[in-house]
Amino acid sequence: MDEKITNETPAQEKRIGEWAAPTSEPSHLAPQALTDWRDLTRTVFDIATKCSLTKTQIASRANMPLSTFSPWYDGTYTGNYPNQAVKIRNFLRAHEETIAANAAAIEEPEWVDTPTAQRVMTALSYAQQAPAMATITLGSGMGKTTCAKRYVQTHPNAYRIVLRPSISSVSAVLRAVANVLGIQERDPNKLPEAIGEKVKRNGKRSLLMIDEAQWATERAVNELRFFLDEYGCGLALLGNDEVHSRFGDMTPKEGMAQIHRRTGARIRVLKPTPADIAAFVTAWGFEDPEVMRLLKVIGGKPGYLGQITETIKLASILAAGAGRPIDAAAIREAWDNRANEEVR
Repeated sequence: MDEKITNETPAQEKRIGEWAAPTSEPSHLAPQALTDWRDLTRTVFDIATKCSLTKTQIASRANMPLSTFSPWYDGTYTGNYPNQAVKIRNFLRAHEETIAANAAAIEEPEWVDTPTAQRVMTALSYAQQAPAMATITLGSGMGKTTCAKRYVQTHPNAYRIVLRPSISSVSAVLRAVANVLGIQERDPNKLPEAIGEKVKRNGKRSLLMIDEAQWATERAVNELRFFLDEYGCGLALLGNDEVHSRFGDMTPKEGMAQIHRRTGARIRVLKPTPADIAAFVTAWGFEDPEVMRLLKVIGGKPGYLGQITETIKLASILAAGAGRPIDAAAIREAWDNRANEEVR
């Protein structure tokens, strides 16, 4: 910012949005405390205006009530200024650390077209266009959710619904689907038809992707099958290996025959292939052979591709703190900090 905040007269004050330089001062403070207050208010003003932060946001990040922060900033506070100055300094320190961490962070690849990811995208496309059901089971950290999000970004009329323990029953799952589709119907008896009309899309194929589908009850999955049968909406169940054992196994469980018959694509990959790991490591753009070798080793450990990502993020911060680019030493240190083991 070119102009500096002043603490002198109203005519000289600088205003940006809700921010203005204080027009009064806590003159009762000792000289050093008054100087500290001036410095802190100038710094807060600069950060707030540069980062487009409101007073409410600054107060929250400084762990101060707005009713305290505002008079402290305005110079009209009647309480203990040194105590509030400590909170402001802590906020400023945390802000600087965040800026430094963001500057050091390496940019994550937006999308990596690994062989397994290609299989998943093909299965999702089949489920949407056939239409049919698909079950997709990937090991933790292999990009199941990333694939689903990518498919939504690149295919019209595709929707991702995320389940959790509290969203498992028929009514809860239907409400989650309605929320993603932007349906406002309040009558639970009319909700299935409202969803059906939405996904029918005047003859265009739609796809419901149920992420973390292992939380769904069998009744809820059979209810979702209704949209395939009656409205031609594709259905994909994504999740952990329980999704495969309950809904995707070639030998259907009792009562699952109707789901089994409609499932036209089954993917079950619990560990990444060497080609998956190689493609993922290459996408980060490293040229150091030892860095790439270590990352491939890390990609073979539980957590797989996700372990690579988190290790690189930490290594970037460690390397920046040491004033060097990401090298093999930074990768080893990051992995040791994360897993408490040496990577060879």
